[in-house]
Amino acid sequence: MAMVVTEPCFGCKYTDCVAVCPVDCFYEGASMLFIHPDECVDCGACIPECPPQAIFYHDDVPEKWHTYIELNREMSLTCPNITEQKTPLCDE
Repeated sequence: MAMVVTEPCFGCKYTDCVAVCPVDCFYEGASMLFIHPDECVDCGACIPECPPQAIFYHDDVPEKWHTYIELNREMSLTCPNITEQKTPLCDE
């Protein structure tokens, strides 16, 4: 089971979660972040750091966002790895 970034991240792209990730499993798309499911160690450190509450444990992803499970896998294979906090696309 891995963490999954879902729709609330779209257009925000806060990177507070990246700063606390012990394994650097976040990847940066143009409009949101993604988590590589095979690199994530399921520590959950990123969940409370996400201002829009967009990160869920795989088994806890709301039904309406289940497509984000596969999207995280696909996009983490093509997007660049992000390991440092950056300015978000939006303000809280």
